[in-house]
Amino acid sequence: MSHIVFFLVPGVHLLDLAGPAQVFSTAADFGHPYTLSYVAEQPQVPTAQGLPLLAGLDWPELGPEDLILVPGWRAATLADTHAIGAASLQVLRDHHAKGGTVASVCAGAEALGRAGLLDGRHCTTHHEVQDELALRHPRAVVVRDVLFTTDDRVITSAGIASGIDLALHLVATRHGPAVAAQVARDMVVYARRNGRENQASAMLRHRSHLDDTVHRAQDLIDTRFDEPLPLPALAAAVGVSERTLTRLFSRATGLTPLRYQQTLRLERAQHLISHGATIEAAARTVGFEDPRMLRRLRARTASPRHVPNTSA
Repeated sequence: MSHIVFFLVPGVHLLDLAGPAQVFSTAADFGHPYTLSYVAEQPQVPTAQGLPLLAGLDWPELGPEDLILVPGWRAATLADTHAIGAASLQVLRDHHAKGGTVASVCAGAEALGRAGLLDGRHCTTHHEVQDELALRHPRAVVVRDVLFTTDDRVITSAGIASGIDLALHLVATRHGPAVAAQVARDMVVYARRNGRENQASAMLRHRSHLDDTVHRAQDLIDTRFDEPLPLPALAAAVGVSERTLTRLFSRATGLTPLRYQQTLRLERAQHLISHGATIEAAARTVGFEDPRMLRRLRARTASPRHVPNTSA
């Protein structure tokens, strides 16, 4: 069970809150056990858009698998932000110190800064307050012109809609890119790349099109990328000819179905290897019969375009 706690500051932006909340609640609809809670220092929280919100005053018990997320708020400057109590800042510090993750959207980075969690770490915020964040927290490494950053379980995003990208990244990290792609499609959004790091999955990078036939083919590949998927069977499953599927798929994604599958296998294998798996074990897990194929792909791949078009 993962508990997502949103810490609400007066003047909170609705989309900063609703975007990530929708991602996690949609993931829960698909069977992934998320519980969402809303905590503030007052029972009724005014929002920047005028709709008041009700929140709890008591923090739930949290463990290392849980997340505290601070949505952004409206203020003329970060210095003008509503006071945040020392007890709340201590909760942020303690949760991170115990192995938990903390995140922010937009001006919410200021709360993490006041808690000392940005010191020595990469972070970002809305472009209008990036300079002020850097001045107020000189030990922070403020990264400009990116959607979100991750550094030692401190995750910050640029603001407003980028909170959705941040939440999808967390879902992809926790449950794999197929789940994140499923959530993104259900929300009718396209999760963009960070622009600095490969934080968004290949599934999400190639979902910006509107071709339903290709989406259905991708749904099959996403859920069965570790299995043999012959082109004739894939084309039959979506009700078109092999030639038509290849043409539509290439036009929509820039890849053939096979290259797309290999890209997913490679990306998942890289994730497993980064978490301690051997190349041989990772290759077996993602569906390569011969680990030499994975070694070749790792050596040759600088981007999905470089994945060779060979049988998986």
